[in-house]
Amino acid sequence: MAKCEICGKLPRRGFKLSHSHIRSKRTWAPNIHRVKADVDGHIKRIKVCTGCLRSGKVKRAQ
Repeated sequence: MAKCEICGKLPRRGFKLSHSHIRSKRTWAPNIHRVKADVDGHIKRIKVCTGCLRSGKVKRAQ
């Protein structure tokens, strides 16, 4: 599932709107990466969105 384990960001649903105003359903998925991170002193592989990676909420393992 495309869910960030830090902030809980999930896919959003909405409508794609054409020029003629025909609405069709679509989804926007968050940009999720699987990274090795330092979680409570242990190295774990977690799914994190790029927003959390860029903001420094996750410390990547070296």
